[in-house]
Amino acid sequence: MTLHFKYALGMITGISVLFLSACSSHKKDTTIANSDTPILVTVSTPAAAATTEINLSGQIEASQTANISTRVMGFISMLKVKVGDHVSKGQLLATISSQDILAKRSQTDAMINEAQAAVISAKKDVDRFSILYKQQSATAKELDNVTLQYNAAKARLEGARQMRNEVNANLGYTSLTAPFSGIVVQKMAEQGSLANPGMPLLTIEQNGNYQVSASVPENVINQIKLGDKANVSIKSIEKMIPATVSQINPSSQFTGGQYIIKLNIPDAEKKGLYAGMYATVSIATPGAVTANTTNNAILVPVSSIIKKDQLTGLYSIGSNHTALLRWVRLGKILGDKVEVLSGLGKEESFIVSAEGKLYNGAPVTIKK
Repeated sequence: MTLHFKYALGMITGISVLFLSACSSHKKDTTIANSDTPILVTVSTPAAAATTEINLSGQIEASQTANISTRVMGFISMLKVKVGDHVSKGQLLATISSQDILAKRSQTDAMINEAQAAVISAKKDVDRFSILYKQQSATAKELDNVTLQYNAAKARLEGARQMRNEVNANLGYTSLTAPFSGIVVQKMAEQGSLANPGMPLLTIEQNGNYQVSASVPENVINQIKLGDKANVSIKSIEKMIPATVSQINPSSQFTGGQYIIKLNIPDAEKKGLYAGMYATVSIATPGAVTANTTNNAILVPVSSIIKKDQLTGLYSIGSNHTALLRWVRLGKILGDKVEVLSGLGKEESFIVSAEGKLYNGAPVTIKK
């Protein structure tokens, strides 16, 4: 009985091992089969650069910038704002010592009082001599003299009043206020320093209201018109922004032979921008001559580029129908395409999109 039981137990154990091995083998075969399933991909060949875009170097700048300075000389008695502070329109930014101007205003007030007294006295003389003249007790010459004295007194009063207006205007330059709401981007003086007429103390930029300034060479400036559409690429934040040409400077006399143009940026695209960021501007113009790229450039969609650390590449298809990662060197971004400087030939195909996660050596099949 014991021998039969042991024999049966051994048979059951052996069958179980065979069954589990078969299941494991089937699962492994299924996994291998699934891993070998080709990924459906779409391929394309590079596009040649068209001669319908003007490519320029530009920079983000604030639409409105103001240098805060004074027209009077004096020590800075108050200057509490610092770089990065947000200020509101009309906010007091700095004050200049004004004791000498206040003393001058007191002098003009005294001159006005004196001139007013002289006018009153001269008016009385005119009234009295007018009565005497009617009574034939004064000559016309005497009446003319007092009338002239009265007019001179009024002129001196008006002169004193205008002098006080001038003093008040100078006094207004001792209190410096923000001409618009913005942010302080530069501070060139400190409290206690001597301010000179015209010397900038602060620079304010209108916060969040940006535009693009670009330099245009003389051989293409006649091809750019107001209202032309453009694409602005900011490489530092990897952002592409649509823009419109809003201003063209017709003179290059003071800009080193380059014509400066301004481009408006939509309000929705201004978030994340900072004045001073460098940008590449591409303006689509019929028959344009490219300023910074050749007609033989190789262009691929930006979406097809793979980035790993500091390297850039794209996938092509190897001879055994597998994905092959190729490292490439990129140039300028032109709209939704980027220039390939090396690593891909003009006639070589590459993978534009895939219906799955690509990796080096992954089996692929081209989508019909």
